[in-house]
This record gives sequence, C-alpha cells and structure tokens, in this order.
Amino acid sequence: MANRCTEGSLQRILVFQERGSGEKKIAGIEEYAPGCFELEVISIDTSLPAMIDEPENYFPAELKADLVLGFLRHPDLSAELLQRCRQAKIPFVASAKQYPSADRLATPPI
Repeated sequence: MANRCTEGSLQRILVFQERGSGEKKIAGIEEYAPGCFELEVISIDTSLPAMIDEPENYFPAELKADLVLGFLRHPDLSAELLQRCRQAKIPFVASAKQYPSADRLATPPI
C-alpha cells in the first residue's frame, strides 16, 4: 500500500487503553495508515478498584494530542478522560461508549 501521507503532516493520536482493550484498533491504524500518525499509547494494566477516588492519578498532567482515543473500561477513568479532553479542546472518540454528558461532537458514534 502506498503511503498517502505528506511529510510533516503527522497527526498526534493519544490512545488510552485498559488491559489491551485498544490493541486491535491500534494495529488497524498501523496497518492501514502506516506513517500517517504519531501514536502514543498509555496502557493501564493494573487491577482497579470498583470506585476510583482520584482518577487524575492515572493520566499525564497535560494531554498533548490532536485526537484522543479512549478504550478504557472503568467508568471513573472514562469520565475523567472525557472531562480532560473537553478542557483541552481535544476531540475524543470512545469506541462503543455512551456518555450522557457528552455531545455527539465529543464522542461521535463509529
């Protein structure tokens, strides 16, 4: 497959996953758009309590990305990530998730 991306136009995608939950999507991006994106993957692989009192501790202090993909299963972490993306004005896509507080632009259906 020819590389359709132009030099210097890499979009930075930040992926948050829990216990490998985004691996198939990450592999698809790498296979079907090689060299088109700068991917950073943050994996949370530890056992999590039913309720997380300080979800901010699982995230970097600042989100630096053009797009955030969320494959987090824990609702406290998902809600924190949505809030951080809104504050940073970064588009957020959460596969197969419904967020009552999110508008369609923040979490578009895929």
